[in-house]
Amino acid sequence: MISTAVIMSALELGCIYALVALALFLSFRVLNIADMTTDGAFTLGCAVSATIAVAGHPLLAFPAAMLAGACAGFVTAFLQTKLKVPSILAGIITNTGLYTVNLAVMGFSSNVNMMKTETLFSLLKPYLGGMSKLVPAALITVLAGVLLSLFLKTRLGLSIRATGDNPDMVRASSINTAFTVTVGLCVANALTALSGAVLAQYQKTADINLGTGMVIIGLASLIIGETLLPKGKTWLKAMGAILGSILYRFIIAIALRLDLPSECLKLISAIIVALAIGLPAIQAACRPAVKGGKA
Repeated sequence: MISTAVIMSALELGCIYALVALALFLSFRVLNIADMTTDGAFTLGCAVSATIAVAGHPLLAFPAAMLAGACAGFVTAFLQTKLKVPSILAGIITNTGLYTVNLAVMGFSSNVNMMKTETLFSLLKPYLGGMSKLVPAALITVLAGVLLSLFLKTRLGLSIRATGDNPDMVRASSINTAFTVTVGLCVANALTALSGAVLAQYQKTADINLGTGMVIIGLASLIIGETLLPKGKTWLKAMGAILGSILYRFIIAIALRLDLPSECLKLISAIIVALAIGLPAIQAACRPAVKGGKA
């Protein structure tokens, strides 16, 4: 049986990592860009959040982390739109450079200890008690999902969606695709950095390797969400990303309860993503066999 503590932890982490799923929903699904900046932007959010929290400003850490993430997204967009670097390579270049930037933010230390530091969660504990981690994490994620859905309904948001669907048509309509791509990547990486910022204060530590494999985790959550809610309006797809992240954390929790080594979690994530992406092809391959069996 899964204990209440495990369920609470899965819900809390699911809400925190859901911000990455929302970011990949914007970049991967809406803009149709495989943004590899995610790993570095997540760690950047952790680093900025921890450093500013240690300095005594835990609440200021969140907008600062989002601003830093947006800057990372801007660099990737600049490489892609101005220097004509392929999108995947642009993200890899930015992600590589962010390793040194993240070390510099943390004072060229591989980690920052926040055990004696006030965080958002410790500030709310006197008021929320045992729910002091779940409630703020859920509120931040739901608010981010609502704001993202509303943003994609604005004129600029519709332009970003159109850029992902048909960039040639958008250019023919005199819309600057370089601008829409830049805004989209800045917002996506701001959400990713916010996720890292929340996680750093949740765990009371920041580590240079926290963002490793974050693209896989985000994609797994996003694809699971699309399986749960395959069709619908933008807000429904954003909700699917959040639910997918929570379900993903439950899958990981179950894997840990089965005494699988923690080193296998990345492999489990990769298998989930591969199966989810390949599900339509698997179903298509099985249909002729089923028909043949009936005949």
